[in-house]
Amino acid sequence: MQMLTAFRIFAMFTFELNTAQIGEVIMRADESPASLAETTSGANAVDALPDVTSAPPPVIHGAPVEISDGVFVIPDDRVPSVPNIGIVVGVQATLIVDSGIGRRNGAYVLEQARHLAGQRPLFLTITHFHPEHGFGAQAFKGEATIVYNRSQREELHRKGSAYVDMFRGFGPNIAAELEDVELVDPDVCYDGYAEIDLGGHIAVLQTWGPAHTASDQTVFVDGRVLFGGDLFETRMFPIAPYFPPYDADVDGAHWIQVLDQLMALNPHTVVPGHGEVTDVTAIRGVRDYLDYVRTETARLQASGAAADQAASAIVKAARERWSTWDNPEWIALAARAFYASLSA
Repeated sequence: MQMLTAFRIFAMFTFELNTAQIGEVIMRADESPASLAETTSGANAVDALPDVTSAPPPVIHGAPVEISDGVFVIPDDRVPSVPNIGIVVGVQATLIVDSGIGRRNGAYVLEQARHLAGQRPLFLTITHFHPEHGFGAQAFKGEATIVYNRSQREELHRKGSAYVDMFRGFGPNIAAELEDVELVDPDVCYDGYAEIDLGGHIAVLQTWGPAHTASDQTVFVDGRVLFGGDLFETRMFPIAPYFPPYDADVDGAHWIQVLDQLMALNPHTVVPGHGEVTDVTAIRGVRDYLDYVRTETARLQASGAAADQAASAIVKAARERWSTWDNPEWIALAARAFYASLSA
């Protein structure tokens, strides 16, 4: 991929946009995409995941809700495998945050974004590579400039096909959304930090991984609205995708540090990957939970408990302590991830 003159490259770079430049800022890959990882998710990993076979189809629906001036969210309504979708409408361009899973969801998000944007140019960015957040990007090919951080592009290449196979195993509703799915490379890659000037709104894209994944990204709009992907959820145990040996990139200790840094940004409005739009208390809640799991894992490991014993004890205690949170199946995986890191 080549960098064009529309980018000013420093230790970080600024992506400058105006209507005269829009035809110049699209960057295409000169090379063919690298082969995606040819692995499976493993039976044990799948057995440990939440059972979503009886959940409603993972279909994005409803109209965008304005949560701040020019900033909209299509809420997930707490439907499994449906993320919160962001749409930021500027004077000169519009940015979409996450696409949903599969072509149908991507097309719906594109339709809603186009309704708000009119003829303004569109940009799509993905908070992380997981299927429910980014595997609808194919609907945006040729319709929007697609922006990932470089680590996310690499992670998609390494793991994308394996995650398609794993998600198809979650039941027919999810498998149906992944029919004929295409994994999409970005038009633009950035390293570390980028700003997109939409005209009247500045969106700051920042790479934080490894945390929830190796390449987590946040989108911070006008220093007020923070889109966090699955770095935090509202009233849900955070997703810890610890599936060794297939995927063990989740880094709980660094994840806690990232959440400390996000709280220090003092956002006015916080949009989680899943769950209701809220404020910084959601970030603090996830941070305190992860710190609890880390502390308890270390204590139990030091007392001689095996990984399964530690995970079982932590699941019981955490479910009692955070009794209003959904998806407790992720507790054990978080505990095992911390156990492995403490053993390294």
